[in-house]
Amino acid sequence: QVQVVESGGGLAQPGGSWRLSCAAPGSIFSLISMGWFRQAPGKDREFVASISWSAGTTNYGDSVKGRFTISRDNAKNTVFLQMNSLKSEDTAVYYCKLLQLGSVYWGQGTQVTVSS
Repeated sequence: QVQVVESGGGLAQPGGSWRLSCAAPGSIFSLISMGWFRQAPGKDREFVASISWSAGTTNYGDSVKGRFTISRDNAKNTVFLQMNSLKSEDTAVYYCKLLQLGSVYWGQGTQVTVSS
């Protein structure tokens, strides 16, 4: 019922910046948080960042702390991931996660490749 759609994947350069967006159109009751996970080839899916919908409390995975920033637009049910100082190891499929009270929804994923 709840659709989660990532956008903004593409090719970025090492040391550069990139921004991803994730939106869940429509009215969503009891939206708790939204966040990002990523999965690189041959690796497990790992936590990247999350933000609570009420207070805007953020959490970051150790591998991206200090480089990535998550933000939200509550009115549009949209979350952003600003990625700075990109490294080749940031290359992965990035998945958006929406946590509703009692349910979890995932986007299809968007590919981010960091390469020169």
